[in-house]
Amino acid sequence: MAIVKNDTVIEQEWITVDAEGDLPASDENLIVPLARFKEQRDALIGRNGGLGVLLNPGDAPEDLADDLDRLTIITVNFPAYTDGRGYSYGRVLRERMGFKGELRAVGDVLRDQLLYMHRCGFDSYDLNTDGETALAKVRAALKEMSVYYQPTGDGRATAASLRDRRRAALAQTAS
Repeated sequence: MAIVKNDTVIEQEWITVDAEGDLPASDENLIVPLARFKEQRDALIGRNGGLGVLLNPGDAPEDLADDLDRLTIITVNFPAYTDGRGYSYGRVLRERMGFKGELRAVGDVLRDQLLYMHRCGFDSYDLNTDGETALAKVRAALKEMSVYYQPTGDGRATAASLRDRRRAALAQTAS
C-alpha cells in the first residue's frame, strides 16, 4: 500500500479506527467513521492528535459543515469502482463547503479514476501498490488530458472558455 500526495509518496501517519474499536493514545493522528465522529464529537475534538473523518457511501458530507476547520484530513471510501458517490463528496467538500485540508481517496482506487478524483478535489490517493509504482500511476494519470469540457473546482479553464479567449484575442488583433 502506498499513499501519494502532491506528487510525493508519503508515510501513513494516521490510524483509522472503526465504529467500535478502542481509541489509541490521545496524541495519535486518528481517522474515525462519520457516525462515530457524530456520536463522540466533543471527546474526539478534545484530543491532542490530528483528527480526520472517513466518509462512506450513504454518509452526508454536509454533516461536517460546522467542524471542517477542526479536521486535518477527510478520507472518502470508494468501495467499488462502480460507486461514484465519492466524486460528489469531493466536489461538495471542496467547492461548496470550502474544505482546505487533505482529501484522500481510499478503497478501490484505480489508476483510471485518478484524474477524475483530482478534478473533484482529491489531493491524495491510497493505492494498493508499492510506492514507486503508485507515484508513476498518479503522475501518468494526471497528465492524460489537458483540456476539459466540465468546470470543476480545480481552476482549469474549460474548452469553451479557451475558445472564447482565443476569439477575443483574434478580434483584438484584427481591429
